[in-house]
Amino acid sequence: MTSLLYLIPAMLLLGGLGLAGFLWALKSGQYDDMEGNASRILYDDDDKPLPPEDKI
Repeated sequence: MTSLLYLIPAMLLLGGLGLAGFLWALKSGQYDDMEGNASRILYDDDDKPLPPEDKI
């Protein structure tokens, strides 16, 4: 029963840290563009020149 005296404040502290981290991520814009980075990998980079064939 005495372990609850340690576990409840520790749980509240860790929950507060998690909430603070989540609110910081919201404030800094981490969740602004959810689709941009996920679909950016599918784009083809055709504007980069190909290396010369004699150096391959």
